[in-house]
Amino acid sequence: MAKDNKLRLIYLYKVFCEYTDENHKLTREEIADLLMEKYGAECERKTFYKEIALLDELGVDIITEKKGHDSVYCIGSRLFELPELKILVDSVQSSKFITQNKSSELIKKLENLTSKYDAVELDRQVYVTERIKNENEKIYYTVDYIHHAINNNKKIEFQYFDWNYRKEKVLRHDGKIYKVSPWTLIWDNLNYYMIGFDEDVNEIRHYRVDKIINISVSEEERCGLNEFNAFNAAEYSNKLFGMFDGTEENVTIEADESMVNILFDRFGMNIPIIVRKSKKDECWSGSPESNSGLSEHIIETRVNVVVSDQFLCWILGLGNKVRITGPNNVVDMMREMIRERGEIYQLNDEKK
Repeated sequence: MAKDNKLRLIYLYKVFCEYTDENHKLTREEIADLLMEKYGAECERKTFYKEIALLDELGVDIITEKKGHDSVYCIGSRLFELPELKILVDSVQSSKFITQNKSSELIKKLENLTSKYDAVELDRQVYVTERIKNENEKIYYTVDYIHHAINNNKKIEFQYFDWNYRKEKVLRHDGKIYKVSPWTLIWDNLNYYMIGFDEDVNEIRHYRVDKIINISVSEEERCGLNEFNAFNAAEYSNKLFGMFDGTEENVTIEADESMVNILFDRFGMNIPIIVRKSKKDECWSGSPESNSGLSEHIIETRVNVVVSDQFLCWILGLGNKVRITGPNNVVDMMREMIRERGEIYQLNDEKK
C-alpha cells in the first residue's frame, strides 16, 4: 500500500469518485477507512476538512449533508452524468468498426468516469443486444493514421480488400497501392468511411475504413481542396444507400401519407412534398385488396439518390405503400429487379 500522504488529496478524490454518488454517501470515518485500506493514507479530522475545502476550490462538487449528529459526503456533478455515459457505451458497443476487444477496453475506461455502483449499470448495458462486430483489430489504428494525415495535410497510401467465400482477404486490383488525399471521416449505417480525393480518377471517393490495410502516411501534401470544398458530406451520405455506388438520379417517389416519417428519416425534412387527395384505385395499381390500409392522401417527393440495388431493395421493403414513378429508366430498373427475383424463386419452386 502507498504510504506517501503527500498524495492523499488525489487519493481522497479517487475515493469520492469511485465510492460515492447521490445514492451512496459516506461519513468521514468511512472515507478515512477507505483511504487507509486502498492507499495506506491516514486522514485526521482537521486534515480531512482542509482537503475537502481544497477539492471545492479545485471545482470538485462535494455535497455535505447532516445525518443525525454526523455528516455524510458524496461527489455531486461529474464530467459525465450516467445517462450520458450510457449513450457513449451503447455507441461504442453498437459500432461495427470497433472490435469486441476494443469495445470492452473503451467501456471499462468509461466505467471509470462514474462510481462503482453506477458502473454496474453500464456493464449491464453492454449485453442489452448482441451486434455483429468487426474482427479487424487494426481498424482502431487505421482511424488514427487517417486523422494524423488530415491534421498534417498529408496523403495516405494503403491497400483495399474484399472478402471471398472462404473468409479470406482478397486485395482489389491485384494489390494496387491507393494514394488518396483524406479529407474527412463519416459515419453511415454503423460503418466508418474515409472521404478522400483520388487523383487516378480525379474525384472524391469513399472507402470503408475496415477494408483499408497496410496504411501509411505519405510525405506528399494533400490535393483536391477545391473538390472537397464543393462536397457536402451529409448530402453525400443521404444519396448513397449503404454507401453502394451507382448513378445519381433525381427520383420521384409516390407514397401513402403514413410513410412520410420514413421518408423524412431517410432523406431529411427539407425534401419537397406534394400532397394530393385521390381515390386509391386512381393512384395505385393493383386490386383493391392490395391497396387495403392505404389512406386517400397520397404524397409525392423528388430526391437525388445514387440508384443501386440497395436503394431499390429499400423501396421494395416498404411494401405497397411506396413506389417509384420516375424517371422511366429507374422504374425499368425496379421492374427488372422484380422480374429477376421472380425468376430465381420460380426456378427454386420448379426444383422442388
